[in-house]
Amino acid sequence: MGIKQTVSPVAGKSKSHDSPSGSPSKSQKPKSNGDPTQTQVTRGKDKEANALPPQKSVVIAYLCWLFGGIFGLHHLYLHRDRHAFVWWCTLGGYMGIGWMGELFLIPEYVRDANEDPRFVREFVARLQAHPKPTYSSKRFVGQVMIGHLFGQVCSMAIPETLVAGWDLSFLHWAIPLFVSLGVWLVGNIGREQGVWWHCLLAAYLVYPARYLIYDETYSLLLTGLVAALTFDGVSKQWRRTPPRRGSSGERCFKLTTAVIIYCAFWASFLYFNGTISDEDGGEVPIHEAIHNFLASAWWTDLKQALQDTYNYAQHHGWYETWKEVFESMDVDGERNSYKVLGVSATASQAEITAAYRRLSKEHHPDKVKDEGLRPQAHQRFIEIQQAYSVLSKIKSNRRRKNKQYQEDEAIVL
Repeated sequence: MGIKQTVSPVAGKSKSHDSPSGSPSKSQKPKSNGDPTQTQVTRGKDKEANALPPQKSVVIAYLCWLFGGIFGLHHLYLHRDRHAFVWWCTLGGYMGIGWMGELFLIPEYVRDANEDPRFVREFVARLQAHPKPTYSSKRFVGQVMIGHLFGQVCSMAIPETLVAGWDLSFLHWAIPLFVSLGVWLVGNIGREQGVWWHCLLAAYLVYPARYLIYDETYSLLLTGLVAALTFDGVSKQWRRTPPRRGSSGERCFKLTTAVIIYCAFWASFLYFNGTISDEDGGEVPIHEAIHNFLASAWWTDLKQALQDTYNYAQHHGWYETWKEVFESMDVDGERNSYKVLGVSATASQAEITAAYRRLSKEHHPDKVKDEGLRPQAHQRFIEIQQAYSVLSKIKSNRRRKNKQYQEDEAIVL
């Protein structure tokens, strides 16, 4: 039947021209003419054609499903890249609905990935019973929903205002393209497949109905529905050989490209058509808000500070720069404590203690008679105590370290 998996008892009874690996019959086998190199190449090709793929584990598949299934991790593990991309776009099939529905389907997915003899026998039986894949409501609904989603994302990404003086509203004619891509993508998951141009043609033929149906939601739904019906009735057929397993680099490139394109449409929507609310409740376009932010004094000062930091690092090195930045953060509160107590960084412990006692008496809450000012005085009193505690602890640690250093130095001498 043209199946590339390990030959099953059912498939092994087929004629020579329907052999599972597509190899010629005995009468058609090329002669080696006594050349051992040719014989070895022929045997190597036969062995490669009949070799099973690396076996996948049901346990690992379930772990991937549990911890990353909402993003299609288990489908990536099983080389079901199209399914994984759909799950990533919809967060597990529209907020995890499809993800939960796969709880009992993973063993079958694993048998398919492993080309298990049991799966092969069942698949060959389906091929013999149904020359064309039967109707699946789950797959059909998925085609319509993903087609509608891709069309909606494309529609939202088209700028509603002029961009550099250009009216880009004509780009709405790309919507049927993405609707057909969504339908075709779901239709080519697993052991079913079909051509894309059927969906594309059907989508463009029905798309002008948008001028009769003023609600874009219904016009997109109609476009996706007709495209899915066309795929199901005209294009759909069995995938008689397992999907080709590309290299890791090839798979990564394709998936990354698809993800970037999908994210680019969402970025276009947010930048050109998205809005944020200001303090007065008015809506400001995001692209205007970004422009205003880049022209603000806060961003200008931050950009200048980053530039100064970079220039300083070029002359003094990144290590010294990091030390300066870390010290300026004042993570231990030393600089702020000196400021609160009003003493210099070279002050002794006696000077720190004297400043603490003086300020504690001045700002003690009991001396404040006005009830309205008492909470402020209480807060100031707490800050003074905390500053004294921080500096006393730091001074104590430094004395202990210096004493230990002096003792070690005396031992060395």
